[in-house]
Amino acid sequence: MDDSEKPTSFHVMELDDRVLKAIEKLGWGAPTLIQEKAIPFLLEGKDVLVRARTGSGKTAAFAIPIVQKILNLKQVVAHQDFKALILAPSQELCQQIHRVIKDLTLKCSREVKCIDIAPQEDLSVQKPLLIEKPDIIVATPARCLQHCEAGNINLKTSLEILVIDEADLVFSFGYEAEVKKLLDYLPSICQSVLVSATLSEDVKSLKKIMLHNPVTLSLQEPELPPASQITHYHIRAEELEKATILYALLKLHLIRGKTIIFVQTVDKCYKIKLFLEQFRLRTCVLNSELPSKIRCHSVNQFNQGVYDIIVASDEKALEQPDTENVGKQANKPGKFKRVKDRNSGVSRGIDFQFVSNVVNFDFPLDIHSYIHRAGRTARGNNQGSVLSFVSIRESNLLEKVEKYLQHGQENLSVFKSYEFNLDEVEAFKYRAKDAWKAVTKIAVREARLKEIKQEIFNCNKLKTYFEDNPTDLQVLRHDKALHTVRVQQHLSNVPEYIVPETLKSLSGIAKKGKGKRDFSRMSESTSKYMAKKNNPLVSMQFEGFKKKVKRAKH
Repeated sequence: MDDSEKPTSFHVMELDDRVLKAIEKLGWGAPTLIQEKAIPFLLEGKDVLVRARTGSGKTAAFAIPIVQKILNLKQVVAHQDFKALILAPSQELCQQIHRVIKDLTLKCSREVKCIDIAPQEDLSVQKPLLIEKPDIIVATPARCLQHCEAGNINLKTSLEILVIDEADLVFSFGYEAEVKKLLDYLPSICQSVLVSATLSEDVKSLKKIMLHNPVTLSLQEPELPPASQITHYHIRAEELEKATILYALLKLHLIRGKTIIFVQTVDKCYKIKLFLEQFRLRTCVLNSELPSKIRCHSVNQFNQGVYDIIVASDEKALEQPDTENVGKQANKPGKFKRVKDRNSGVSRGIDFQFVSNVVNFDFPLDIHSYIHRAGRTARGNNQGSVLSFVSIRESNLLEKVEKYLQHGQENLSVFKSYEFNLDEVEAFKYRAKDAWKAVTKIAVREARLKEIKQEIFNCNKLKTYFEDNPTDLQVLRHDKALHTVRVQQHLSNVPEYIVPETLKSLSGIAKKGKGKRDFSRMSESTSKYMAKKNNPLVSMQFEGFKKKVKRAKH
């Protein structure tokens, strides 16, 4: 496509006015690069393989032309029938795709109907909805196959468009058999679209069995936003030091805005939550053991700003948890086992919105995990920061990631060193040490069981009530304290005298005459004002620490 032929706005793409109004209401001023290239080809009816980085607008790139094509078909076809099938590897991603389509059909909801059948409900519950033959079905491959085998869906004669989103994860999530079986229930010829962040071998395999003379759109763009939009920091620290620094940064509001803390195991998720809980820092845990509705609800509340900190574990770590001890644990009877829900995704697929910071408490196990973690922030035109704690054992992983991101430019420094002198926050260290030791393995296990039981109760016993009273669902907060560790009230306060002078100006602590004020009691409005006025994560450098260290050396 020549630059002169590129559409510069949605208005020159020959889209329906109702779609344009919905796009305007969503605040999408202009199409992203992948949308500029993909939408015209999809409207022409071509098979397309889309490869673009996370956060580039891939969902809208296929959702907009699907809605437009269905509106076009409504003008010539009188009867209602299934027209589009969108498959995604996780229930969370299915919910997000469904929400995007609902937003795009705001002005034409009577003409274009969309249903998400990914939730693991009884088939009989969803069957009445499918009898109405909605235009668009969103599902995981396994769920769609179940309905096809039950006779609830007949796509053979009516399907016009098939989309597989996050195609590189479909096989890795264990859907290879379901996808191949599902193809027998689909028409031999229909427009097919594969959307992926990477061109893996699994994607190439899907391409061979699904696409016919496809247009391949592989954008020549970096996998992560440029340095002007996202900043990478690292700090050398061991386990207790990581906990101390995290506690200090969060409690002093030196990390501001929505934050995702990534760890490698589910146990670590709850250890971090219970650790921060002792300082009255509310966090939410997101992992694949929780019921799907709760996972989706947690993400929605995080996106809506109900809480600002979420602790997540990687799918890769969930597949092989505690690799060092896995052999020992296998022989222990009654050992608590992790069961990963293959319909769940954490570091991939989930659309965390307006994330300001990603904190790698545990450094990612490989390059692509780092890219996908970092891809949760700096989405669209927003700014973002990634802070990675790196232990001695993780140093080689940092070197591999930096070498990969340098793209052969050895002089290019991707990671900025985060200067933090632990001696400056000695009082924080003592508090952190006691709190970290208090979170025992027994406390972690009790917390996991308690939350799962609580959420299952909320989902099943109160399901009918929440369907009749959806607003009351907001009362459920996923950042509530689990209370499996004794919380000492004095730890929630940070007296001014324990905060070093070099941090007071950054954190907003200041003396008023002879009196002193507790930072933890700062009003919400004052905190928000300080966040707007000065965000340390933009520079992530505590110059006071550097100068003090230099003076000490001299």
